[in-house]
Amino acid sequence: MLKSVLVSTVWNLWTIPICLAAVYSNFTDLPSKHYDFVIVGGGTAGNVLANRLTENPEHSVLVLEAGGTNIDAFQLDVPFFAGLIKFQYDWNFTTTVQAGLNNHSIFMLRGFVLGGSSSVNGMFYTRGSADDYNRFASVTKDDGWSWDALQPYIAKNEKWEPPADRHNTTDPMVFEAVDELGGIFHFNEDYNSGKPLGFGWLQSTITSEGRRSSSATSYLAPEFISRDNLDVLLHARVSRVLPSPKSSSSKYAFRTVEFAQDLHGPLLSVSASKEVILSAGVIGSPHILLNSGIGDTRELSSVGIKSLVDLPSVGKNLTDQPATVQEFLVNSTTTNDDILRNATLLNEVYTEFNETGMGPLVATGGSQIAFFRVNQNLTDMFGDPAAGKDTPHVELFTGNGAFGAPPPTGHFFQLGAALVSPASRGSVTLNSTNPFDPPLIDPAYLTSPFDIAAMREALRIIYRYISAPVWDGYILSPFGALENITASPRRTAMSAKDADYGVVDPDLRVKGLRD
Repeated sequence: MLKSVLVSTVWNLWTIPICLAAVYSNFTDLPSKHYDFVIVGGGTAGNVLANRLTENPEHSVLVLEAGGTNIDAFQLDVPFFAGLIKFQYDWNFTTTVQAGLNNHSIFMLRGFVLGGSSSVNGMFYTRGSADDYNRFASVTKDDGWSWDALQPYIAKNEKWEPPADRHNTTDPMVFEAVDELGGIFHFNEDYNSGKPLGFGWLQSTITSEGRRSSSATSYLAPEFISRDNLDVLLHARVSRVLPSPKSSSSKYAFRTVEFAQDLHGPLLSVSASKEVILSAGVIGSPHILLNSGIGDTRELSSVGIKSLVDLPSVGKNLTDQPATVQEFLVNSTTTNDDILRNATLLNEVYTEFNETGMGPLVATGGSQIAFFRVNQNLTDMFGDPAAGKDTPHVELFTGNGAFGAPPPTGHFFQLGAALVSPASRGSVTLNSTNPFDPPLIDPAYLTSPFDIAAMREALRIIYRYISAPVWDGYILSPFGALENITASPRRTAMSAKDADYGVVDPDLRVKGLRD
């Protein structure tokens, strides 16, 4: 059986440093080449699955992770550095040329390290609306995906801690502006309640010690990674899953995983007696399926891949949340900008972080988040891609400093806006027959008329927000051009029950394969 994981499982909001007791860097050191379960991808969901499966001592599990270890990687560990992740921890994907972005290609951050994108993301903890989950249940025809049904699992995954520190001097003004403006700007005590609309305090996957909490630090903590039935192999770039001989059912089963630890070296393989579980992310999972001959037969043939299972939806329906950031020059000397351009100050706050778990480095730079619906005239005109009346179209987030590395002078405040219910749909397709070549990633940003109108509305919300009287004398002027960024790509292995489309069934089993 081959499974593809669609849902990013939330990790515990606590962490213990990982040990390397059963984490291997060399294939020859593995104690076995045969396991009950082989999980492709030690990322956001893969490590959770490994943890849960190995609770049963009768199950042997191997996790194959393309990247390296997250141990002693201060850029990953320190929340303040979340926007400055270096290339060695990233797949370094770029999109195809985007007509909706004036024919530009943009960078798409995806984690290339144990923990996957949970090790490199912005640590925002946002669940979505109850409507979103209930739509999952409706589309899959499985009530187990509904908001109410998932609450016990969400509760199991969470452990709340008080914030380690708070150094964001703009906090009072952010909420004073909300009070002054009213209307769509209202306080929401818990945007993760299933009704996210409004302005609230950002909930982050940061520990009480001020460190990043990822799937690696939580679900592969020492008491878990030391289990005799759990192994992790790093630097394992998976190329394909390989079929077993057909049975009388005329359907393939996939029990072998092919990979390489050196892209110029030999191809290696491991096998699973029960299941191979694809958890390689929104880009990696469809890429592996396509290279394995599972996808649209005509498209596979056009690039020279033999089709084994005609499954046209693989890699289709790619949906991302396009975002833009507007920086503002402010009348302040207490933003985070000086930390990144003053080596002495950076050393001081880093020492404070290491010795006490306190100081400005324990936060990502922003403490607030907000969700809004666009004006009804837009949904009347273009239709509504959101899941329901409590589901937002736009997310706003704040930052107490410049976006990325700051200019040599000046102090800044940033407001970002993302479309969280976009209508545009793109794809992940093969670029060649070489499974280690990056795929063609086309999110089709802003190709839907709704998305264009909604992004304009998002920018209007930003400027309406800074019109609050509290910002007078603090915000001096907009600064620089808008920054285009990506947020949360998804949907390339969508679930649909009893339908010609879709990649997996509600139990996340790839369609058209033998159990």
